[in-house]
Amino acid sequence: MASDLALCCMSHTPLLWTADPGESVRRRVDDALRGAREFVDAFEPDLVVVFGPDHYQGFRYQLMPPFCVGTAATAIGDYGTSAGDLDVPRALADDLIVHLLAADLDVAMSEKMVVDHGISQPLDILFGSCTARPMIPIFINSVAEPLGPLRRIRRLGHAVGEWAGLLDRKVLLVGSGGLSHDVPIPRLREASPEAAAYLVDRRRTPAEQQAREKAVYEAGQAFARGDSPLMPLNPELDREILRHLEIGDLAHFDTVTVERLGEQGGSSVHEVRSWIAAHAALQAAGHYRTESSFYQPVPEWIISFGITTALTRETAR
Repeated sequence: MASDLALCCMSHTPLLWTADPGESVRRRVDDALRGAREFVDAFEPDLVVVFGPDHYQGFRYQLMPPFCVGTAATAIGDYGTSAGDLDVPRALADDLIVHLLAADLDVAMSEKMVVDHGISQPLDILFGSCTARPMIPIFINSVAEPLGPLRRIRRLGHAVGEWAGLLDRKVLLVGSGGLSHDVPIPRLREASPEAAAYLVDRRRTPAEQQAREKAVYEAGQAFARGDSPLMPLNPELDREILRHLEIGDLAHFDTVTVERLGEQGGSSVHEVRSWIAAHAALQAAGHYRTESSFYQPVPEWIISFGITTALTRETAR
């Protein structure tokens, strides 16, 4: 018996609950998030496979894989997200890794994966806590240069979808990150020795993390005022990305270079890799139907915020 698959992709931002975007924008975002929760509740998944990035909390240049499957994972609870051990079904995670290796994908594995808000925030939104449901976390490097071609991400997602389709389960595919946004994180080869240390292997103390979260908030306020060196949001690019995802034209992303995407969408637009992977996983089960698509640029959060839900046409019946 084949699995039923569904998808929910959404942006994440450390400023989601702390920076005020204005009453009308907050209402629109909250309504869209509520719709996503209702979609997931109606689907009632048995297993969640979540694709997401990390922001130098769990993965650093000491060892930076392009992608990694967690066979056990802990959320650190940054930026107001929930903390604790994720409920990872180890046997299933092991089996997924075997499947990916057989598909010629050199995926890393972690028995001690650490995840930050890039994975835990959408789980908090959809389930109330990142520990609430059985789930397999798949880290996709979207921040640390150099980044591999997008075709590799599509192939990763497709292989995950092939594997999920063999399970007798209802599987929710979650993609976390994107769309266009630039972030105040230094590049390794341009960073001061002190800043580079945090990118390589130094971990922040609680006080340093608190100071970092305050600095990010202040960067968002400056960006909203138009007083920031960060790249502006790019709604035209965002809508182009969403359009290709909605119609299932995932091969389009094979032609998009890392350089072009960054030049148009900022240093962290590459988090859209998680969306591509999740959509490719859903498409592996057949043609899909986009159920909802929400888009709202939010300067106060330094991000274009998007939410998309989709079902395979077989599941939609």
